Amino acid sequence: MQNTSVSNSENSPKLLDQVRAKIRLKHYSIRTEQAYTEWIKRHILLFGKHHPRDLGASEVEQFLTHLAVNGKVAASTQNQAKAALLFLYREVLAMELPWLDNVEQARAPKRLPVVLNRDEIQAILSRLGGTNHLIASLLYGTGMRIKINRVRSKLGHIAYFPPPFPYSSTGYVL
Repeated sequence: MQNTSVSNSENSPKLLDQVRAKIRLKHYSIRTEQAYTEWIKRHILLFGKHHPRDLGASEVEQFLTHLAVNGKVAASTQNQAKAALLFLYREVLAMELPWLDNVEQARAPKRLPVVLNRDEIQAILSRLGGTNHLIASLLYGTGMRIKINRVRSKLGHIAYFPPPFPYSSTGYVL
């Protein structure tokens, strides 16, 4: 006679396959699936490959605190890991974790907007000419702002990109 507990564990899908199936059932994006499975793997590896069912809220707190203190991750990264683990415990394992009060939160940096005063604006506009001056003046005059990601520009370093089609002084040539 076969041991049914062994055959059940061999036939049941692996934990990460269960996570993927639940994520797909809920129509989460593929990027969310990838991120959640990676966080769950890291959590399992940190605790010596123990099954999360054998771990609890204290291990989740330790993992999230480890990310903030040792990993020095951003607050949004820690929140993503927390969401992944909450999804695992609530949706896949059907276990409720007590609220995670003892987690060391990663601190979100305070970002202040860069606002130039009138003298600084005049200094920039005085260094520009032609189309660049016109564009910058219109942007400033209408109150429009440009969000440039991952670019640090120095005073006076403004690039002009020509149109993607031929242009002459009398107009566009098509």
